[in-house]
Amino acid sequence: MATSRADKLMEFLTCVICQELYTDPCTLRCDHTFCRKCVTAYIQTRPDAEQSRTIPCAFCRQDTKVPNPSRPLEEWAGQIKPSIIIQGLIDTQADVVKTGSASCCSVCEKLGETTPGASWCSECQVSLCERCVKMHVASPASHDHEICDLSGEVKVKRRRKVVCREHKDEVMKLVCKDCHKAVCQTCCVIYHRKCESVVTIQSVMPTMKYHLRKNAEHLSKKIHRKHTIVQKTNKKISGSEKNKVAVESHIKSAVERAIANIKQKEKQLMNEVKDVTDKQTKQLKADVKLEEIEMQMYRQHCEFIDQALVSDCEMDLYDAYQAWESGADELGDVRDTDTADTRRIDDIRFTPDTDNVQHILDDLQLGKIDVTYQDEGTCLPSPVLVDTIDGRMADDEDKPYLRDITVLIVDGIQTVVVTDRRNKCVKSFYTRNNQLCQSRLPLDNSPRGVTQSKENQVIAAVPDSSQIVTVEVTPDLVLLSTITTSKVYFSLAVLRPSSLAAGAVACVDILDMAGHVLRSVTTHNNETLFACPDYMCVNNKGNILVSDRGEKSVTCVTSEGDVVWRYAPTGDGSLDPFGISTSPTGDILLADISKVTRLTETGDYVTDHKDIGCDPWGLYVDRHDTLFVCDEGQIHEVNFM
Repeated sequence: MATSRADKLMEFLTCVICQELYTDPCTLRCDHTFCRKCVTAYIQTRPDAEQSRTIPCAFCRQDTKVPNPSRPLEEWAGQIKPSIIIQGLIDTQADVVKTGSASCCSVCEKLGETTPGASWCSECQVSLCERCVKMHVASPASHDHEICDLSGEVKVKRRRKVVCREHKDEVMKLVCKDCHKAVCQTCCVIYHRKCESVVTIQSVMPTMKYHLRKNAEHLSKKIHRKHTIVQKTNKKISGSEKNKVAVESHIKSAVERAIANIKQKEKQLMNEVKDVTDKQTKQLKADVKLEEIEMQMYRQHCEFIDQALVSDCEMDLYDAYQAWESGADELGDVRDTDTADTRRIDDIRFTPDTDNVQHILDDLQLGKIDVTYQDEGTCLPSPVLVDTIDGRMADDEDKPYLRDITVLIVDGIQTVVVTDRRNKCVKSFYTRNNQLCQSRLPLDNSPRGVTQSKENQVIAAVPDSSQIVTVEVTPDLVLLSTITTSKVYFSLAVLRPSSLAAGAVACVDILDMAGHVLRSVTTHNNETLFACPDYMCVNNKGNILVSDRGEKSVTCVTSEGDVVWRYAPTGDGSLDPFGISTSPTGDILLADISKVTRLTETGDYVTDHKDIGCDPWGLYVDRHDTLFVCDEGQIHEVNFM
């Protein structure tokens, strides 16, 4: 099975033009990948390429625009984006070597001796004989290195040490979070002195592993969904052919009741049915092909992630993590722009028109072919309940009343933090060693709104005592500080490291981190904006989204107090809003009575999700489009498939 899997992987990594392992792979607009040199050689055989100033795909003939066609033809392929995923898979495959390649002791070899290697140091990337292993383990500099026995049929993992391109003698062991770049120590000192967050790759490995596993799960679900779509589409193709037979039979029955002089009309109708059905079948088969291509792409990415996780190499994991971040466009749905604007046929029917049979033969109409088209724009994913957590803890004095929620990733552990108004505490829930763990931080009064302030910190509003508390999440909860404010605040949202938005009665204040009011937002065009801004969040543009139960509205305002838009439907569609959060795509999810309402980032209504399974209060959407909802006593994890 392992051989079959390796053969399958090598098939993915083989260029269809030269039939060899990819060399500097690049991906065209149609998502087909080739060696860059093969693309250059191919376009030189196509005179029409230079004329159209595009690169034709050698597989599907679809054209890819050249960013700078004025450059020489030989340089066109160099302007096409590289395939990070394919190159990563190639690099990962090259990093796994069999023990046969490490048969001699590397240390003895440098001394002119030939001694069989008995062990392998994955840190130093050397094979060692039994004598040298003892010295290696005894050395303070290498006593903690991972030593692998070379006896038997085993494979040795080579941990890639990536050397800085500029400083050739230094290994890149740091990550600048501000620049999203791996750096060496010298680069950090020279180029990243002003950056606020430079950490070791080792320190972010748990978080990277968590997100890579989440990405792999997400892609697996996509593959499953695509497989389901392919099956349904294939059934629809079969149904389309059966429907064609039924429509033809109906037409023939109508024709048989007419006189021989109208046979020409029958032929015209039959041809029309055939043309439309062929068009529908062609569209559906094209859909199947596109879905299969996407499935192949997702499998490639999953393979890359699996290889990186198995290798447990820092740079492999970081490359995989960066590939997911920067190569998201490569994982998008494959769509041909030539067919994107084509209306899609959904059904074909024949409507008889026998009442006109006695009319003049030239104007005779036996019927017409009706074609209906499916509306793809209104199809939204349905929410699927993934998990439910009981909000009650052993030290609770009363039934829990969970008011607000946020989710953090702490050392690679997903941690759900909620405020329990009735039991006057902040709670965290997380899984460690496949066991659900809990932490409870009691407070003097009831907390309300909670939001993440730093990677492992949250802040919560305690309105009854006019306080804002800062809590460290380890993922257990530790109280760091408490500040007293001049107003009673119910909701919080962090704008930037130095300021936050806070909702009070009839206003939203911008505070510094010491709780001092920098400015207040209360009115717009001399009209009162807010009544009870009990929930809020900040969108990806830095604007504040305020859920106001008193005004029955959602208002988007800038940190300067300017109103961007306001959503306040009336009548049957009026709101009773609670928690609010934004999705990775910018959509807004709003907790309402017995449902979650989805809005666009510009405040336009999209739909209501009524099958959440609870009456939502606080809610939070993570980067994987997973919705976390707290009702009065439980926490629900919901996936939008």
